[in-house]
Amino acid sequence: MAIAKAERLMNLALCLLGTRRPLSKRELRGSIEAYLEAGSDDAFNRMFERDKDDLRELGLVIATVENLDGETGYLARRDSNRLPPITLDAEEAAALGLAARVWQQARLAGAASGALQKLRAAGMPEAEDAYEAQHSALETRIPVHEAAFEPLMLACRDRRPVTFDYRKSNAVRPETRQVEPWTLECWRGHWYLAGWDRDRGAERVFRLSRITGKVRSRAASFTATVPDVVTVRETVESWAGETATRTARIRLRTGAGYPLRARATSVRELSDGWDELEIPYGHGLDAWLVEFGPDVVVLEPADLRADVVDRLRAVAKG
Repeated sequence: MAIAKAERLMNLALCLLGTRRPLSKRELRGSIEAYLEAGSDDAFNRMFERDKDDLRELGLVIATVENLDGETGYLARRDSNRLPPITLDAEEAAALGLAARVWQQARLAGAASGALQKLRAAGMPEAEDAYEAQHSALETRIPVHEAAFEPLMLACRDRRPVTFDYRKSNAVRPETRQVEPWTLECWRGHWYLAGWDRDRGAERVFRLSRITGKVRSRAASFTATVPDVVTVRETVESWAGETATRTARIRLRTGAGYPLRARATSVRELSDGWDELEIPYGHGLDAWLVEFGPDVVVLEPADLRADVVDRLRAVAKG
């Protein structure tokens, strides 16, 4: 169905761009096979109006002209649908090339590669060798493994509310959340969604790896105002204890937990295959420590140790 519609839209666009005079509905119906197969005039009219609106939404400028007989005709003038020349210098071209290499997800990688090929065919300069040599050792990547990423990305773009099942780190079972998605952001290798939680009536941030099942979009409008700036990273940092003033003391198995070691304010090697670390302590640190499983033992404070034990018990009951 999607391929058939795309082919129909392409044929309609070619007809409107290729004519020198306005074409009536009758002429367009006789020129496009999919319209000829429409069961009735009403079915054709509905199909044509939807297709015309879709093309306009994609950016095609379609003029409506009435001839001397009062019949309405349509055409897309080439001068109104031609982009101005694209001129990029070497640094701008290199920045685009670097951005295109960011995405590992196949669908986005294909679109980025196709766009670069079109720009190069139009005369976009290749990246300078010096730039390539300087940056070739660093291959920028944004990993996307979660199935929820693509539907949430589209929902953010189209401003469509979504529903999904979400399991909190200390919960045994997931619960359904109704969210108005605002933006997606990657932080420390994990993707997060920020949006308005309708059931709680407040802004919330969700980690995509904790979304279970399918993301279902809804045909409805947003009820809350989308803020100009969404501070996803700052919110996640506060949950992870990045801005904390307290300190936690943990034991970490030797050779494990490198993200924890990177945050540690002090590390002391022990003689039994463990190290003792001091790390910033704030809200949400217990959920992060649980991810390291048996490689981490919390020594103090006592309330953090109790929270980690409770979470591990919830996972064990799972």
